[in-house]
Amino acid sequence: MNRISASIQNYKSLDAKEKKTWRKEFMINNSLYFFLIIAVILIEIKSPKFLSLASVVNIISLSAAALPCALGIAGAIVLTGTDLSAGRCVGLCACVSASLLQMSGYANKMFKTLDTMPIIVVLLAVIAIGAVVGLINGFCVAKFSLHPFIVTLATQLILYGIILMYLMIGTNNGQSISGLDASYTDFIKAPLFKIGDVAIPRFILYVAILTVIMWLIWNKTSFGKNMFAVGSNPEAANVSGVNVARTTILVFVLAGVMYSLTGFIEGARIGSNSATTGLNYELDAIAACVIGGVSFVGGIGKISGIILGVVMLKLIFTGLTFLGMSANMTYIIKGLVILVACAIDMRKYLVRK
Repeated sequence: MNRISASIQNYKSLDAKEKKTWRKEFMINNSLYFFLIIAVILIEIKSPKFLSLASVVNIISLSAAALPCALGIAGAIVLTGTDLSAGRCVGLCACVSASLLQMSGYANKMFKTLDTMPIIVVLLAVIAIGAVVGLINGFCVAKFSLHPFIVTLATQLILYGIILMYLMIGTNNGQSISGLDASYTDFIKAPLFKIGDVAIPRFILYVAILTVIMWLIWNKTSFGKNMFAVGSNPEAANVSGVNVARTTILVFVLAGVMYSLTGFIEGARIGSNSATTGLNYELDAIAACVIGGVSFVGGIGKISGIILGVVMLKLIFTGLTFLGMSANMTYIIKGLVILVACAIDMRKYLVRK
């Protein structure tokens, strides 16, 4: 509220010409938000059930499932980079989780002689996988001065190959991994509570806890401050005593952990995991981050903005589904959203410069 009051007072202090310029800049910088809000209103008018309780809960659930991946990739963007391996890391962790948590006696069980493993063991295993992927990405970026785009593109291809080989283990022969044990699906999807007849799944609570933890890391730790310092100006950060290489590696490791948690959730949420699980998740995450104000210029971003970006993306794409729009068309719209958001972001940077 103090920031809003300060902005209002600042606006009132401007002369007529400055107020006109301010209004113009405000409209341009927030044009994407205005467009998305108008789109949601028009979709609701066209399809009144769009914002029904069941639909809203579905949108929240979809947003919660996608949020950890976006929170992870946001750190890479803050460092003026990106992470194209996110989706494949999600897919690998989902397949590993599903394969180790299939019900005993399932006819197409991947590891027929292996009993259903404890959930905590599998969770720690996939977290380790995500951390190793992040460590490799971060090490190559920090120590070899390679651009994150190239490093994570290579990692993406490697992970895809690993997923394909993993799905061929035993008698699985590349089939989707399903037949999950009830302990796993209930842990993720069982109702936390109900609003009327609409159930709120448990994983929404887990994601809320993860989001709070990420907010604390970004805003209340020296690591978070170092991350923004490196993203803003790595040379100045280095002179100030920040270990740039260590910070970069830790950002990618943290991102990898968030992808692994996304994969663990998705493994149970989807219920049938294959080589396509996680496909293009990184694109949705990047789009959400850019919409939410995480700048590719570096050193700029907020957890609240990322949440807003994820929810707005899911709102618009769920709305398009309600309108019966082809799934193929959503890729075009997604690309345009990323392009426009990046253009607006760069314009803000050039104006400040």
